[in-house]
Amino acid sequence: MNKNTGLTPRYPLLLVDDEDSWLQSFRATLRSQGIDNVVLLNDGTKVMETLAERKFCAVAVDLMMPNISGEDLIPQMVEEYPELPVLVISGLNEIKAVVNCIRKGAFDFIVKTEDRNTLIAGVRHAIEIFELRQENKSLQKRFFKDSPDRPELFTEIVTAHKDMISIFKYIEAIAETSRPVLITGESGVGKELIARAVHNASGRKGNFVAVNVAGLDDNVFSDTLFGHKKGAFTGATEARIGLVEKAKNGTLFLDEIGDLSPASQTKLLRLLQEHEFMPLGSDMAKRSSARIITATHQSISSMQEHGKFRKDLFFRLRGHMLKIPPLRERRGDLPLLISHFIDEVHIDSGNDVEADVHEISSFLGEYPFPGNVRELQHLVHDAASLCGYKELRPEHFKQLLVVPADLADSLDHSLDLGESVSFGTRLPTLQEVRARLIDEALRRTKGNQSSAAQLIGVTRQAVSKYLKKNG
Repeated sequence: MNKNTGLTPRYPLLLVDDEDSWLQSFRATLRSQGIDNVVLLNDGTKVMETLAERKFCAVAVDLMMPNISGEDLIPQMVEEYPELPVLVISGLNEIKAVVNCIRKGAFDFIVKTEDRNTLIAGVRHAIEIFELRQENKSLQKRFFKDSPDRPELFTEIVTAHKDMISIFKYIEAIAETSRPVLITGESGVGKELIARAVHNASGRKGNFVAVNVAGLDDNVFSDTLFGHKKGAFTGATEARIGLVEKAKNGTLFLDEIGDLSPASQTKLLRLLQEHEFMPLGSDMAKRSSARIITATHQSISSMQEHGKFRKDLFFRLRGHMLKIPPLRERRGDLPLLISHFIDEVHIDSGNDVEADVHEISSFLGEYPFPGNVRELQHLVHDAASLCGYKELRPEHFKQLLVVPADLADSLDHSLDLGESVSFGTRLPTLQEVRARLIDEALRRTKGNQSSAAQLIGVTRQAVSKYLKKNG
């Protein structure tokens, strides 16, 4: 049973039974498992009236009640609310009753005397099916639309590309569910902005909490996410609240998830499966109500093949998947992005920088942008500084670009794009050249290790190792 729906559903669950004591007991059990959006009803004759008043994610109704039975209610509920899963509850495991209820459209049949975990699993399964039906309905409704219903949710993402607009529409369709989202794409494409858009579209009342997990060892990862009690380890003079708890009823965004150690992957898997976590030094688990969104620029499929990423964790993370296209695949966004970043320069510097945006866009049209949108942002800011915040022209960019020789001519025949490299009487060693290249890449990417690595064609780990070795 998939436990991804262990979070509180957006719409309440309706429990119907003439035994008040059982209703209260079952609600307490559901709350202990993080499902606390529950409505109780002890009169079966008021079921249809209650369903007409508000929207529910599922109904669990007792089989035998005074005045009307759950079996008699099934056809009415299924006909009027076909998207609503109906669970039938009975004190006895009666095969004939089970068959009749399923034939009439019941989603599942639950026996009261069964283990409570079985009851919880049935409710969770019903909620998951409801959410899937809602998603499919929303996707069908949006499929033929040209734009998202709420474009204001995506104002921070500057684009007019059709693939990005499709992503916006998909985000709206999945936003209200609690299932995890995995965002993939190269460094610098704006994965965190997409994650924030998912959070904003969801309407979740809690905060958006983001953390880059790259480089965190297992102990730091556990402390960062789960927190610790006072005295949990040497130096823990005060208790610390973890990010999972800070993201209560909100969204926890974990960037660079591909860099997690095997031990940390196991802990994250438990959080996703059980929606529970245990602060360091504590022997009591806490419930999590945060939706998990993760992102990576790495190929998780390739990592699985080499045994570097757990297959069961990947299965949990990819409740929904969003692949963000690189900037080189949506060059039509260049004028919009350049204009946007020039506006940023104006806000930051207070200077009105003049620029022929289309001339600059044409000049950069063949550049591969290994650092994607983030690299373009840095280029515009650095070029504005070079021109003294006056008139920004293509030649200001040529001093900043690292252009492969086979692309230099195609970028602009009228400009000399190559940067000459001269040596003194002593030729530098390959190690010295490599160090200077990494330093320059880090300077141009404002210290971003992932972007710097892509810029010069090495791994992020290589850049990180260089930095640790050289302080």
